[in-house]
Amino acid sequence: MGRKRTWYLFGFVVLLSLVRLYTGGLNFDLTNWLQDFITISGSVIIEATPFVVLGVLLSVLVKFYIPDRWFFRLMPQKPALRRLYVSTLGVLLPVCECGNLPLARGLIMKGLRPSESIAFLLSAPILNPVTITTTIIAFGFDKNIVVARIFGGFVIANFVSWVMHTSKKEKMLTNEFTAICDTGHPSASGKKKTKHAAFDFVHEIGRMMPPLLIGSAVAGLTQVLVPRSVLDGLGSHLVLSVLVMIALAFIVSICANVDAFFALSYAGIFTPGSIVAFLVFGPMIDIKMLSLMRTTFTKTVLLKITLLVFMCSFLLGLGFNYAL
Repeated sequence: MGRKRTWYLFGFVVLLSLVRLYTGGLNFDLTNWLQDFITISGSVIIEATPFVVLGVLLSVLVKFYIPDRWFFRLMPQKPALRRLYVSTLGVLLPVCECGNLPLARGLIMKGLRPSESIAFLLSAPILNPVTITTTIIAFGFDKNIVVARIFGGFVIANFVSWVMHTSKKEKMLTNEFTAICDTGHPSASGKKKTKHAAFDFVHEIGRMMPPLLIGSAVAGLTQVLVPRSVLDGLGSHLVLSVLVMIALAFIVSICANVDAFFALSYAGIFTPGSIVAFLVFGPMIDIKMLSLMRTTFTKTVLLKITLLVFMCSFLLGLGFNYAL
């Protein structure tokens, strides 16, 4: 899947280059082009990197040093209330979507229903404190976008979980993960746990930074390669702008902890509703996340989740545009 994403991004960049050559010709200053690209991309990387490191660090601490039983201590018994409870755990777990999947797998192994884990997976990347903080920093000038992201993510996560709650467990989980749930796994302690935690930290940093760098490069390239008139035409359209930003969120696969900085570079070009759709859809469904979720859920389940999240995110962005 990593290679496929690289080819998707390569094709995206080539398409933008062709658009630039077709609409603007070859008469543009390469020096200014490169300077603008470095400035835009570098600013995103500099602003985002500290939050990536913080998110990975907290993810490792939660994964290795907080007992799984802690999550179930106050969990309601009624399905609807359990889904609501699980979907709010992201407030207490400041990790991005990549760190949430291992947590969700562990919770399923301890007895959480797959549909309930979906509520956690979809909402936690948006409701975690790091994501909320970065969203406020990036879009403090428009509180409506911040509120729409938090509230919209919460509602969509619970709606998708509610739709999926009638599915049987054996139809939702892969055979490999079901076997792991049946056999369990040993727990490390002492120096061995510290060693595993340190290794996991380095490994997660290695997984987080490439999407951030690629996403920053795409942000810079779209700004300097695509003529302003083309962006204005797409970005100002109430419907097309939402579809474009959802597609961009899926391809870029940038971490939820820092995607607000990426979206900020488009705030003056694309409609507010399209920005909201990007901020809601991206943390829930992207190429990177689907690749990770494939280790746990079947293809049919992932297809249903993707379609539901797309539909809800599109309607949210469209409604936001027409309401404001």
